Amino acid sequence: MKKRPPRLSWDEYFMEIAQLVARRSTCLRRQVGAVLVKDKKILATGYNGAPTGLEHCLDVGCLRERLNIPSGERHELCRGLHAEQNAIIQAAYHGVSIRDSTLFCTNLPCSICIKMVINAGIKSVVYLNGYADDLSLDLIAKSGVKLIKFSEMGEES
Repeated sequence: MKKRPPRLSWDEYFMEIAQLVARRSTCLRRQVGAVLVKDKKILATGYNGAPTGLEHCLDVGCLRERLNIPSGERHELCRGLHAEQNAIIQAAYHGVSIRDSTLFCTNLPCSICIKMVINAGIKSVVYLNGYADDLSLDLIAKSGVKLIKFSEMGEES
């Protein structure tokens, strides 16, 4: 009998879903996915891209690239919403409470997204890759929201 691969932990499962969600991104610079989870149930997902009904950066190009803006700076000069923002908006749009949930995200949220996470009552953020935004780390350190780098997590089943 062929041996099957080990079963994914819950954290691995949700992070892999976040990575899959990121593949829907229409951003030319970075593909990010986010999954909001509570009690091992997915509440909402989001990826980075233009607002509903607007042209995607894939089609019209990237303003930030044209202006040579470094990653982590001048977030307001982007046509798109971040994955975390889209997940929070989707939950609100469908009337789903995300208080005390966990955000699984392929990247550390930026300072704008961290402020939304804090005010939405999200209790923890699990992220896979870093992001160049020192203010984000400062805000989350003072907020009481638990920040966990995925590679540093223990196995949970």
